[in-house]
Amino acid sequence: MTDTQDVAISVRDLKTFFYTNNRCNRAINGVSFDIKKGKTLCIVGESGCGKSVTAATIMQLLPRLSRIEEGEIIYHSEDGDIPLHALERNGRDMRRIRGSEIAMIFQDPMTALNPVYSVGFQIKESLKYHTNLGRKKAHEKAVDLLREMGISMPEKRVNDFPHRYSGGMRQRAMIAMAMSCSPKVLIADEPTTALDVTIQAQIFELMDKLKREHGTGIMLITHDMGVVAELADDVAVMYMGNIVEAGTVDEVLRNPAHPYTRALLASVPVLGKGKNQDIQAIRGSTPDPYDRPKGCQFAARCDFATAQCEAMPAETHITPTHRVMCWRYKELSGHAAE
Repeated sequence: MTDTQDVAISVRDLKTFFYTNNRCNRAINGVSFDIKKGKTLCIVGESGCGKSVTAATIMQLLPRLSRIEEGEIIYHSEDGDIPLHALERNGRDMRRIRGSEIAMIFQDPMTALNPVYSVGFQIKESLKYHTNLGRKKAHEKAVDLLREMGISMPEKRVNDFPHRYSGGMRQRAMIAMAMSCSPKVLIADEPTTALDVTIQAQIFELMDKLKREHGTGIMLITHDMGVVAELADDVAVMYMGNIVEAGTVDEVLRNPAHPYTRALLASVPVLGKGKNQDIQAIRGSTPDPYDRPKGCQFAARCDFATAQCEAMPAETHITPTHRVMCWRYKELSGHAAE
């Protein structure tokens, strides 16, 4: 796919399955992508498509009744390639990497923050574990991080407990914690869901600064196609545990080759077209993950489905960087396969 010198994390044919009541949910069913150094990979798709599970798999934060069945996750560190998929979930090596070299901003800060410790304590805990900062320097760093996140009176609020923060403030505290050690890879799972637009812009500016100044590779999970158009270098579109289309942001947004990608873009309102614009919702709903249809998972909701779609399409490269899983991609993209 890409020269590994430019890649921070390589994911190849990853399969993560969940087991419940003698049933199996193939939550991630063979995905491959690269998180590049100094670049932003945006992963988009409906809820339940496997975006957050992909992030949790990379971080080795999966629940007990789940496991990586196949594939590999390789972290290209300064000390050599590290197979994250082979590390013990709570082992010393994974704990050393998690939080310092690979950090994550979680979607729900209320469950991610510990309610019995102050916000400052939780930020300083990461700094003490992964850096050589003393107690005073770690406290100053925690205050500075909260200030950068736009939290007023950070010298006082650093000692407050999470319940005294608003939802947006808790999210900003989570982002401060993730950014505290200037990680090589930052995984952001809808990091600005609870924030107003001005703070959103501030957070994205900080993430962009981290990318430019430290060469951080960012994997951003989002539903906001406007954010994708503004921040992404590469885009991966997920549906039911598969990446159905991936490429550069220009290739995917300007020339979508999969019906699902086209449907997602058609459901987004366009600024300036007024309230009478035609916004087309995607018909139907995602199938039961424990009782999946045969072949293409999107076929039941697709306006272009044929009998051929009863078999799963293979991944096809339209260009060296643009790939798609669809039988009829030529008709949609206007490209011919190489």
